[in-house]
Amino acid sequence: MYWTEFLTVALIHLLAVASPGPDFAVVVRESVTHGRRAGTWTALGVGTAIFLHVGYSLLGIGLIVSQSIVLFNALKWAAAAYLLYIGFKALRAQPAKVVADDLHKEAGVRTARGAFTSGFVTNGLNPKATLFFLSLFTVVINPHTPLAVQAGYGIYLAVATAFWFCLVAMLFSQQRVRAGFARMGHWFDRTMGAVLIALGVKIAFTEMH
Repeated sequence: MYWTEFLTVALIHLLAVASPGPDFAVVVRESVTHGRRAGTWTALGVGTAIFLHVGYSLLGIGLIVSQSIVLFNALKWAAAAYLLYIGFKALRAQPAKVVADDLHKEAGVRTARGAFTSGFVTNGLNPKATLFFLSLFTVVINPHTPLAVQAGYGIYLAVATAFWFCLVAMLFSQQRVRAGFARMGHWFDRTMGAVLIALGVKIAFTEMH
């Protein structure tokens, strides 16, 4: 019954998570500087932080919908404007420049806790993630979808995020891969930009149920 909604959530999340951003940068940095183990713990930190966003999104949207259309519209326009802003900004993304020194750093000592915390804090304090998830749970996911189903979406988003960044850590612990991806990363950014613009427009025309 909810497969269409789930697939939409999964697709938007895939395009967003695949685009280079703060999370991507910190996982790459940890992987290149300290090796695959540190990169993997950082990826797990990023994935765990998703539960924060899912939690307040579930609680926040329920409060907004139950309170007033004024609050709903305030969030709607703020989220739409922000998503359009970062969407157009992403469309203008240029190929990244690879600094040679960054590709030749030797692996250093890095504790699992330090790497995990780095990923968790980076994602947890990312304002883009905050508005992205809040808008995702506002528009794509129907407020009337059972809370248990929405929670299931949240678990998927967290696991999928951690899995993706574990793959990133595995790839970018190999130096030559980072140089190659840096030349193509802007296309991921542009793809996400188009998706976010479409989501922003959808939000702008969404009415309270």
